[in-house]
Amino acid sequence: MRDTLERLHRDFLSNPLPAVVVRDIAPAMLERKADVFVGMRRSGKTYAMFDVMTRLIAQGVPRDRIMYLNLEDDRLGLPTLATLDEALETFYRVCPEARTEGGYVFLDEIQVVPDWERFCRRLLDTERVHLFLGGSSSRLLSKEVSTTFRGRGFAVEILPYGLREYARARGVDPRAPLTSVQRSRLMALADEYLEHGGFPELVDALDLVRTQTLQSYVDMVVLKDVVERYRAENVVALRLLISGLFAANANQFSVKSFTGVLRSQGLRTTPVTVANYLEYLADAYLCFLVPIDSRSAKARAVNPRKAYAADPGLAAAMHLGGASNRGAVLENAVYLELRRRLGPMGENAIAFHRTASGAEIDFVVDSPLAAGSREFVQVCASLSGPQTVECETKAMAEALASAPGSTGTIVTHLESGELQTPAGVARVVPFWEWALEVSRPAAQVPQAKADDGPAGLRR
Repeated sequence: MRDTLERLHRDFLSNPLPAVVVRDIAPAMLERKADVFVGMRRSGKTYAMFDVMTRLIAQGVPRDRIMYLNLEDDRLGLPTLATLDEALETFYRVCPEARTEGGYVFLDEIQVVPDWERFCRRLLDTERVHLFLGGSSSRLLSKEVSTTFRGRGFAVEILPYGLREYARARGVDPRAPLTSVQRSRLMALADEYLEHGGFPELVDALDLVRTQTLQSYVDMVVLKDVVERYRAENVVALRLLISGLFAANANQFSVKSFTGVLRSQGLRTTPVTVANYLEYLADAYLCFLVPIDSRSAKARAVNPRKAYAADPGLAAAMHLGGASNRGAVLENAVYLELRRRLGPMGENAIAFHRTASGAEIDFVVDSPLAAGSREFVQVCASLSGPQTVECETKAMAEALASAPGSTGTIVTHLESGELQTPAGVARVVPFWEWALEVSRPAAQVPQAKADDGPAGLRR
């Protein structure tokens, strides 16, 4: 095994890293904590690791200070904790400076090693490294990173491409000067992205291949991340639940009502089972569930939540109505972009808002950086009709008035400008422009200072 591990490590050092699309992710690089890449299957977790390696090397980290090991490599057989330990010692033997000056260890498909958490905790406690972990969604769920790993892991969400990443994958620089030609390209790409979605390996796929592959992704989630992991027995109800979720994309989804639908079809189930299945699907990143805006935990729990697919292309692939409902697809894409900007905090920082008169604002975002600061985000495919303008003006005015100092944004398909309301001005911006805004330094890895080891770690 020692010879095999040394050959794998030297092959990694001698071969060029795969070409990658720069991802808008920001590993925390916290001292004595691992960055754990989590997300739906096929969303690009392994290549996100290569992206981080590429950035580190570009910032001057010597290539031999980096270790990468794919634990599903058949040459490793059935890896154990001893395999991990021998791999680490091989790394240090090839590059002893990594042990004294600091190194970067990337372990992919870590879930295949029984009790991997023990090794990783020891590594963080005793060695001078920064650790990156990736693996199967069914074994590395974001909610388990903090419990199974005992607070030693930071979840880094890897979603399918957003519009900025999609543009890069299609060979268009989203930060290039906005000439008329560039503007037209980006607008066209935005429409393409809303229709096709952003799963990395399907960017250039034909329509039929894309649809069939997306459906196979869902089948993998059902089999591996729900049925096998949670021993879900009512597979028929589970598949109908998935169909119902995609049909309700960007709309409220009621567990009680859907349980009644299942019972009307002769399926024996309970609201508790449906609610559990719903949480399993959310844990596997197939969908996201957004609660109503309320300080009451009970109100957030008992009210129906809004459902969003993990990618705009999934709704179209799994539900015939998904391709034609531009407003729902647009709202889905806006939620996903908000989630990318907030990372795991988005699960608790994003809600849908209901005004005093019963009007709905699609999203209210509580800033994690500024206490009391709120942003209301409304999604409207078109503001062309006077009745639509009147309704949106009234809803946004009520929302802004409910939280003095808050801001309002209306994301449209193509329109831009401002919406004057009695409570303030709301910005109107087309999706392609809004989604390309950079609101956080996501596309960089923290720099290491001259007297530091790995970025963020002090001697």
